[in-house]
Amino acid sequence: MGSNTTEAHPIIANRMKKAAKQGLKIIVIDPRKTDMAKISHRHLPIEVGSDIALINSIIHVILREKLYDQKWVAHHTDNVRELAIQVEAFTPEYAEAITGISAEDIVATAREYATASRGMIAYTLGITEHHCGVNNVLDIANLALLSGHIGKEGTGIMPLRGQNNVQGAGDMGCLPNMLTGAVSISNDHYRNRFENYWGVEIPSNIGDTQTRTFEKMENGEIKALFVIGENPLVADVHLNHTRKLFDKLELLVVQDIFLTETAKVADVVLPAKSWGEVEGTYINTDRRVQRVRKAVDAHPSTKEDWEILCDLSNIMGYEMKYSNSKEIWDEIRLLAWEQYGGISYERLEACYSIHYPCPSEDHPGTKVLHEHFHQDANSNSEKRKFVPVTYTPPIEQPDKDFPFILTTGRRYESYNTHTQTRYYASGIKIKQKEETVDIHPNDADRLNIEDGEMVEVSSRRGNLQVKAKITEQVAPGLVFMSFHWIEVPTNVLTINEYDPISGTAEFKACAVAIKRL
Repeated sequence: MGSNTTEAHPIIANRMKKAAKQGLKIIVIDPRKTDMAKISHRHLPIEVGSDIALINSIIHVILREKLYDQKWVAHHTDNVRELAIQVEAFTPEYAEAITGISAEDIVATAREYATASRGMIAYTLGITEHHCGVNNVLDIANLALLSGHIGKEGTGIMPLRGQNNVQGAGDMGCLPNMLTGAVSISNDHYRNRFENYWGVEIPSNIGDTQTRTFEKMENGEIKALFVIGENPLVADVHLNHTRKLFDKLELLVVQDIFLTETAKVADVVLPAKSWGEVEGTYINTDRRVQRVRKAVDAHPSTKEDWEILCDLSNIMGYEMKYSNSKEIWDEIRLLAWEQYGGISYERLEACYSIHYPCPSEDHPGTKVLHEHFHQDANSNSEKRKFVPVTYTPPIEQPDKDFPFILTTGRRYESYNTHTQTRYYASGIKIKQKEETVDIHPNDADRLNIEDGEMVEVSSRRGNLQVKAKITEQVAPGLVFMSFHWIEVPTNVLTINEYDPISGTAEFKACAVAIKRL
């Protein structure tokens, strides 16, 4: 769901394609006809932003036809009735009118997923980058829990992380509501463990998301910003507005490996070492902890990220001294032992990788979570609650002035804001060297636009010029662009609306107009 896996996660996509050749049924739910759709058992070309209507309808069918293990659900959950009430109106016919997916395909998908011996849901930013992204994820969890597709190998929910250490960054406390080990900062017992070891008092209140931080920049509460490994002056929505916020800052510090567009306007730039120049650990999408080792020597004027942060902390009055990344990891193992206590550098050398939770050195690691749901049918384990949610359409709908829906994503060779991928070595064949707006042939004919022709794309927030690419990958009325090229700053178009819980922006849906130049 919501994953152009071939282009955004090519390694995982290769595994999926290999499995499909061996009989795996893949159902692709995506508004575009991506490469994954070509090898799928069924492609459901969903209307952008209607995911909850579809999931609720699938749940409706499963409940109506009793395609779930009623005894198992009764034993492990306690509010299936509330879920049934929420999805009652989402008949396949009702969902068809919202999603554009036929009622027959909805019913077939529900039956196949619910009755499969093993079923997994993989999703990514096409699910989360909406104003209702948290509810989208909750509804995926509702579907998996109802079907019992958790706690067994080959089942579960797989959020495909956008970068190689996104899972690790969140686990280490780079989320405003979490401490290292992914435990809430409001958990007094757990927080006290860190306070006692570090000799400081840690605020128990949840910190600000990026969205809230930008709001405080706008009203003047925040006058200084420290940006590490991020390029918001290309990556953020409503880019013209974001630039104005950065202009208001009294101090901007950027810590990065290249002079990004954001670094170019910074007051101070702190040069960091890259992934190939450091030692440490990564945690990937399946909770797999792996060692990374220095491959090349770095420029003498650069430092590892942790070295820079320690230097700053020492100057500001709190002593932080480590000799190497291993000492930091050992401190993590000590304080967040429930997750990482048994994952030493020595064990990682011997067995390549270990999945957390791994609380002790005699623990093998946890490849599959939630196995207790299936180990003892009579156990009195804690029941899990469904979280019923309802459908809300994208904030901005097409109209006569802006008749197209723009959705954004990635291109195969270009990565995020192109910081690390614009410097191609000679001899590498590049599939797409510049940005395009992908438009359906019917729409191109109506606007008298030819393939490769320059067009103007505009929204209520900005406009830009870009080449048109005529393709049946997109449906009529839908256009697609990536955000890699600063020469074509796609995010001047995107809407400044956010999920109220996660703070994630609605990158995936905004209304635009296209004009032939």
